[in-house]
Amino acid sequence: MFNLKRKAFKRFDFILLTTVVLLSIYGIVVIYSATLSMDNLRYVRTQSISTLIGLAAILFLVFFDYQFLGKLYIPIYIISILLLVAVLILGIGDSDWGSRSWLYIGNFGFQPAEFVKVGLIISLAKYLDIHKDDINTPFVLLKVLAFAFTPIVLILLQPDAGTAMVFIFIIALMIFTAGIKWKLIGLALGAGLLSLPILWTRLDDYQKDRFFNFIDPSRDTSNTGLQALQGKIAIGSGKIFGRGLFQGTQTQFNYIPEKQTDFIFPVIVEELGFIGGAVLILLYFIMIHRIIKIAKNSPDKFGSFMSIGFVGMFLFHIWENIGMTMGLMPITGIPLPFMSYGGTFQLINLISIGIVLSVAIHREGLSFE
Repeated sequence: MFNLKRKAFKRFDFILLTTVVLLSIYGIVVIYSATLSMDNLRYVRTQSISTLIGLAAILFLVFFDYQFLGKLYIPIYIISILLLVAVLILGIGDSDWGSRSWLYIGNFGFQPAEFVKVGLIISLAKYLDIHKDDINTPFVLLKVLAFAFTPIVLILLQPDAGTAMVFIFIIALMIFTAGIKWKLIGLALGAGLLSLPILWTRLDDYQKDRFFNFIDPSRDTSNTGLQALQGKIAIGSGKIFGRGLFQGTQTQFNYIPEKQTDFIFPVIVEELGFIGGAVLILLYFIMIHRIIKIAKNSPDKFGSFMSIGFVGMFLFHIWENIGMTMGLMPITGIPLPFMSYGGTFQLINLISIGIVLSVAIHREGLSFE
């Protein structure tokens, strides 16, 4: 389980770790600004504690041989399914957020779907590794799809369409990396398009309103379209250098709903301008590039598939969150990695980085020049 030689530290990706630490610090500062008019110390304290726990998890996972996770892929998968079933039975949140997605143990609350993201990436990566030589066999592919999409069905029952979209993107990217034929990709896309009417019937009214507001931004700016409008006003008013940290009008006067979570990107751009947003995107680019490099140089398919799964997770969150605040994507409630407030979300992101760093350090023949 712990199999690490001293020379392996020469392969440690300090650039990836440094980038993630900078993103986390950046996020804490912006959360502090976004919650100045609220109980901001509570938000900052929670985010900081989650970050410290996550960094400790990274230190642990660096010494942890990621191959051991592959040996546990079936228990990890079963626990993931049981967590989602527990949410359907005992979960709360449907009255406040429109989906039953939270579990509470005493006063401690968490979103099991965030842990299931990591669990599914690990278990699907191993499952693909086992079946990599016959992935294009129809029966094997059906088994892989059933294995991968069972958690999505449970998430749609909450219902949480936004999180389900993240899972679908992760699965699609991992299966594509496994070498699936283009003909089968076309069939999958066709089946996905045919299933859209069924998925539409599963959406709540507020989710349908988000789609209609995306098509016509001026449709309901005083109610269901208010959040999107205020976010775009904040982004536009930031211009090049921003209004100044802690000085954003839309931010500090609470015009932006959910500004500390889903809509934290408008806070960044309003107060730090185009420069602040560009720096954030640059840090994300470096992070994604380093993970892809680790995936490409992994000596085994399990490590490669797993790293690509985390690329998919981060990439979809970044694209969807920034896109929805700018009016380029429908609003789905997807948070921004390392920036949005959320203890569970922050911890899971850092654990994911720790697993990727374990893949990087437990291999031979790679140098980070």
